Amino acid sequence: MEYEVIKRLGILEGNPEGFHIEVNIISWDGNPPKLDIRKWNADRMNRGLSLSADGLKKLREILKDVTL
Repeated sequence: MEYEVIKRLGILEGNPEGFHIEVNIISWDGNPPKLDIRKWNADRMNRGLSLSADGLKKLREILKDVTL
């Protein structure tokens, strides 16, 4: 699977094993870019979640009233 990190948006959190959760804009296999949230370390990436623009809009709508 080929990917290109278009823009690094930030790191959400990390852990002692060296993995951290990044939020990026990534194009997978030459397809349109998506918002991508996944664990990374210096050597490799781990499973994650990729959202299209429509998916991101729906997530924003769902999260707008969330309180923790």
